[in-house]
Amino acid sequence: MTVAHNLGFPRIGARRELKFALENYWRGEIDQATLEQLAASLRAQHWQQQAEAGLDLIPVNDFSFYDHILDHSALLGCVPPRFEHEGGDVRLDTYFRMARGRAPHGKPTTACEMTKWFDTNYHYIVPELYPQVEFEISSRKLFNEVVEAKNIGYNIKPVIPGPLTWLWLGKIKQGNFNKLDLLDKLIPVYGEILNRLNKLGVEWVQIDEPILALDLPQEWKQAFEKTYNLLQSSPVKILLATYFGALEDNLKYAVSLPVAGLHVDAVRAPHELTTIIDQLPAYKILSIGIVDGRNIWRTDLQKVLSTLETAQTHLADRLWVAPSCSLIHVPVDLAQEDKLDDEIKSWLAFALQKTDEISLFKKALTDGRQSVETELDKSAACNQARRQSSIVHQDTVTQRLNSVTEKMTERNSPYQQRSRLQRKQFNLPVYPTTTIGSFPQTNEIRKIRHAFKQNKITAKKYTEFIQKEINSVIKKQESLGLDVLVHGEPERNDMVEYFGELLSGFVFTHFGWVQSYGSRCVKPPIIFGDIARTKPMTIEWSRYAQSCTEKPMKGMLTGPVTILNWSFVRDDQPRSETCKQIALALRDEVNDLEQAGIKMIQIDEAALREGLPLRQKDWGKYLDWAVKSFRLTASGVKDKTQIHTHMCYSEFNDIIESIAAMDADVITIETSRSDMELLDVFEDFQYPNEIGPGVYDIHSPNIPDVAQIVELMQKAATRIPAERLWINPDCGLKTRGWPEVEAALKNMVAAAEVMRQQSLATSSALP
Repeated sequence: MTVAHNLGFPRIGARRELKFALENYWRGEIDQATLEQLAASLRAQHWQQQAEAGLDLIPVNDFSFYDHILDHSALLGCVPPRFEHEGGDVRLDTYFRMARGRAPHGKPTTACEMTKWFDTNYHYIVPELYPQVEFEISSRKLFNEVVEAKNIGYNIKPVIPGPLTWLWLGKIKQGNFNKLDLLDKLIPVYGEILNRLNKLGVEWVQIDEPILALDLPQEWKQAFEKTYNLLQSSPVKILLATYFGALEDNLKYAVSLPVAGLHVDAVRAPHELTTIIDQLPAYKILSIGIVDGRNIWRTDLQKVLSTLETAQTHLADRLWVAPSCSLIHVPVDLAQEDKLDDEIKSWLAFALQKTDEISLFKKALTDGRQSVETELDKSAACNQARRQSSIVHQDTVTQRLNSVTEKMTERNSPYQQRSRLQRKQFNLPVYPTTTIGSFPQTNEIRKIRHAFKQNKITAKKYTEFIQKEINSVIKKQESLGLDVLVHGEPERNDMVEYFGELLSGFVFTHFGWVQSYGSRCVKPPIIFGDIARTKPMTIEWSRYAQSCTEKPMKGMLTGPVTILNWSFVRDDQPRSETCKQIALALRDEVNDLEQAGIKMIQIDEAALREGLPLRQKDWGKYLDWAVKSFRLTASGVKDKTQIHTHMCYSEFNDIIESIAAMDADVITIETSRSDMELLDVFEDFQYPNEIGPGVYDIHSPNIPDVAQIVELMQKAATRIPAERLWINPDCGLKTRGWPEVEAALKNMVAAAEVMRQQSLATSSALP
């Protein structure tokens, strides 16, 4: 009989219950017991919802207080020495210090690095690898949750990251060695984990190895054979899960590994399904990820069922059905959206609805199509209505796209010529200081903004309040001594949502939250149709801000690629076309900002690398249209107008040429957690434009001291000439509180002055 199962469920709660509990704990407002009680309640609720949807196997250990890769590092006892773990179970506060540098108990220290999870907007905590690391089971979380679920009576499938994926994602922090050298230490611990799960009555364990969708060196491919040959003696059955892309040259390895089952992503790689079925050994089950775990559009039930029926003729009872990947990447429940346009709502499916779709496929395969005929007819009608909807397409947008020329993506003059004009115009000191854009969003700001959206206050009162906030932020920046100011973005709820609300083709949910990292949740816009700017979006706020100061004021925009990658994107046209539509809308805004007297304009592309295809052979096409979209946005201005961009938590080594091709006058990047290591590639490449390496981690509540910032900037100055270096935080300051922001920025400005004095002394000493 076909088995319906899930790879993972959203952990934050339908109303972000976990987020609020975590933040209350970090503030000391609740104790650990209360936090764990809330977590247990959420887990039980999520298991029940999936069971009621009709799933046969419920995932366990997909819940996390911060990140599942960090959970696994704790399980393996891989805790960096600075966290002073002395063996035994990793304490919860040690865990939080690894994630964010601080917890209610234990001294503050530097958090572990954080970066994007493959090509998603989820962030994981990077494992730190040392040659002397010794692995041992150091957390009871996995086993306790198995007992929890089994005691309630659920048929479960524990989920753990695979040994090779975990190693691949790790970063060598000491010495010069091959990460695979640690595999011999790691495999026995996995064996022990599987044995313990067997003793708890577990039959199936899902081991996630998504790196099988990547370009892997030959030694890593061979390591898969070694690893799973050794683990095949385990008394539990292993479902090896891969997702996010095609297997391609890794297909023969994945299919032939000695495991009981294989899960594949048939949403991202439907073309491989026939080959996989043909090559799958007769003893092995195949889990087909047929419902999109990455997007929110309802499944075309008839089309997918035809695919599954064909697979069933070959696999019979060896067929399982599932989402393509964990559902952590989509909101929890569409049923909560009682204010969403009914037409658009009929096109959507969130996590709970996707579990319903999975169960429907099982029913159809078990009892025949006639058993789900009503649902199939409804699905067909909804898909047809979407294709024909009058709200999706705009002829004027199509006409403008067709009018784009290559010249529209080029600045008037090269950077060297522009930079001379800009330096003369701005007359900034060496090591100019600035911030990335946002300042703390206080409860008062949120309440006023909410009241305005609910029509409880007038536009005049709202404008006066926002202007007062802008004025206050400017005065604070001037008092601190910052050189280039920002207006603080008090009018913005989110860096993507704000713009989406002012562009056609977007729609927004009320409870459509997904986890980005830890307690940080985002509510991605839904792009359902053609995109155009209907009115100016930032002009009046920026014009007012510039009128409050004589210092340069940056206009702040989110770039087209980031808006695209941080939205749920329509799937009825190429993503490149949607991105170009956004770029044209933002181009109008950039040109209007310049006309309004704003001479520095920051166009954030935090998610440029996030959209990079997993296979290197596909990079060129993506980077070509992504870079052109940015340049289409930015290139309509005069040479004197300085274009900034910001990118965070990305590796640039292998795409540095494309970063340079964006031709931004100034780029700001995250470097504090990596101790300025990210600048190596900018030095090796001889990156020609200006750079602001982040000097402190805004995702940690720790306040950097002057000496720490000076040390980081001295490292930066050995890589990049001083005349091209800026000083700034890693990212926006929206999530931080004012006391820590002012203290950190005060130290940052003081560090800049130290660097200037050192630079002056050096230049004076020259003959």
